[in-house]
Amino acid sequence: MGETTRTSSVANETLRGGFLAAIFLMATSAIGPGFITQTATFTAKLGSAFAFAILASIIIDFVVQLNIWRITALTRRNASETANAAIPGAGYLLAILVIIGGLAFNVGNIAGGGLGLNAMFGLDPKIGGAISALLAIGVFLSHRAGLLLDRALIGLGILMIVMTVIVAISSNPPVGDALRQTIFPDVIDFPTITTIVGGTVGGYITYSGAHRLLDKGLVGEENLAAVTRASLSGIAVTGVMRFILFLAILGVVASGVTLDLSSQAANPAAQAFAAALGDWGMRIFGVVLWAAAITSVIGAAYTSVSFLNVFKHLDDRSRNIATVIFIAFSLAVYLALGTAPAAILVFVGGFNGLILPIGLTIFTYVGFARPDLMGGHRYNRPLLIASAIVCLLTWYMGFKSIGPIFAFLNA
Repeated sequence: MGETTRTSSVANETLRGGFLAAIFLMATSAIGPGFITQTATFTAKLGSAFAFAILASIIIDFVVQLNIWRITALTRRNASETANAAIPGAGYLLAILVIIGGLAFNVGNIAGGGLGLNAMFGLDPKIGGAISALLAIGVFLSHRAGLLLDRALIGLGILMIVMTVIVAISSNPPVGDALRQTIFPDVIDFPTITTIVGGTVGGYITYSGAHRLLDKGLVGEENLAAVTRASLSGIAVTGVMRFILFLAILGVVASGVTLDLSSQAANPAAQAFAAALGDWGMRIFGVVLWAAAITSVIGAAYTSVSFLNVFKHLDDRSRNIATVIFIAFSLAVYLALGTAPAAILVFVGGFNGLILPIGLTIFTYVGFARPDLMGGHRYNRPLLIASAIVCLLTWYMGFKSIGPIFAFLNA
């Protein structure tokens, strides 16, 4: 009896650990340096009205993540394999787009790591980016890469939240106006919504937590209720963090501080943190941005490489090697670019927002028309209808925003 109890306890602990790892992989990927920089840029531009864009991103996140996590659990396949099984060739297209998007995002993530270490220690951003990328590579070279990955994501995720709460309290934001404009905004800016959705839901981020559960074997109808709870928990964590970060920067903007959005060296989020807490604010910003960057470098590389399975199945060792190569290549691209880091971070969010509708279309089709891929499970119809609505919305926003997103880089 004692042995059975111990075995059951270990199994439950493993289950909890697996779901917690997936939650934080999704959350830390969604709260990356891109979102931090985008939040500062768009809060300076829109003020309290940006709260509506955050709410829109959370609603879209809810529908996208919940459906993709659940359908992935039911198909027991990663996203590209599910897509190929549903529509021959679609998995290859999705894999190529996500890998390219993940590479673009990882260049931005490494740039964010450079900005974070610059804020903390005054290091040149390119040197800081290189250090951050090498640390991420070290995680995947470890003999206990899986355990190290999970613990790093959880620890750094909690650190980000605590540090941002401190700044949000100090900046004394106009919470009432922000709440009002969350529902009734003075202005609705579609390019902004598309960019913020891309930075928090689009591209590889959509599949990060689902693929982590898949790797841990937490799939099938028997785990569906737990997968649903984990997905909702992850969305809750990211939603709270998004509003806290927004409020921290809004308090600074509302106090009359003008953030520099025009110069090549512009780092608006750093300016906001420094305005709230002076020198300490700059250091805290550095910690938050660097933690967001390193976790997102890990998440982008891990998830993007998981899509390679549609071309050739990789064992754990081969996948870790491919992940190291992916990070190293991202670093080389970053070091070769002359684009300002903040511009990279805003652009990649928009790019990934254009990838989102393609994958969501495929998964919505699977839910409606391919129960055979889900073990005969008849998928929840209200969730599918919500998925179809969000799918149409993301296509519309994507087409509306192509021009303005690229125009941002030339501004």
